[in-house]
Amino acid sequence: MADALASGASVRKDVGVQVPPRPQLSIGKVFIVVQAFTELLESRSLLWNLTLRELRSKYRRSFLGWAWSLLNPLSNMLIYTFVFGVVFGATAPIGKPSGLNVYALYLLCGILPWGFFSQVTNLGMNALLSNASLVRKVAFARETLVISQVIFCFVQWSIEMTLLAVALIIAGSPIIPWLPVTILLMVCLAVYAAGFALALSAAAVFFRDLRYLWSILVQVMFFATPIIYTPDRLEGKLPAAIDFILTWNPMAVFILTFRHMLYGGAAPNWGEMLYVVVVSVAVFIAGWAIFSRLSRRVAEEL
Repeated sequence: MADALASGASVRKDVGVQVPPRPQLSIGKVFIVVQAFTELLESRSLLWNLTLRELRSKYRRSFLGWAWSLLNPLSNMLIYTFVFGVVFGATAPIGKPSGLNVYALYLLCGILPWGFFSQVTNLGMNALLSNASLVRKVAFARETLVISQVIFCFVQWSIEMTLLAVALIIAGSPIIPWLPVTILLMVCLAVYAAGFALALSAAAVFFRDLRYLWSILVQVMFFATPIIYTPDRLEGKLPAAIDFILTWNPMAVFILTFRHMLYGGAAPNWGEMLYVVVVSVAVFIAGWAIFSRLSRRVAEEL
């Protein structure tokens, strides 16, 4: 009887029958992401220091320094331009209304956003594993380890996108009116990638093979997304269900919207903009909820 009362059950005195406890709504489950966000704000000084550490140590003692962040996407652009543009004769569509017909610029408008997403998810996934001693010994908002990687990658990506914007303006693309919308789209992609990074970082602690599996999935996603080819290449070649999935793949919508504004110099499709905003927020909340649930046992696993 005492155990029953301790568990929240009640006893009917008139019949002496134990009544099951009333189900109570767990506030922690409803506001799990809000609470985690509050903890992150309280750890903003730690977040700032972790971000600065990444920015300062990334290319320390390297001869070219931050130039390496530009050489990687440029090397990919040259390789894909040679293989697909020269060997296979692929051409970029003519930008409307920019009139651009430069395959290299067309590739960069897709490679740079994809490279940011890939880098955020890979670095974020290893954030807890690479700081295992810190996680075991110090109590703090562990989300800061992942979010600091997102901010670091965003700074690097912003430099790359700035140089791309300059090149597009020189080439004649009228992108200046759409730069504010481009920045908003960049923030949405950062939020979207952060949701994946949060979920992957916690899951990788319990399932170490996830790092190798994710590298394969990223390769599949790369070629399933219209980065090195135009979407019309797949028209009528796939079953309707697969075509629908590939068309509304959030990364595909992100990259097509970037190209529409930057390469084409045109206004974005506002319906697609709303779609990526909603998807980004939803993925971020889901990723943070998964992280918050799994992070309770992270220190033990590490």
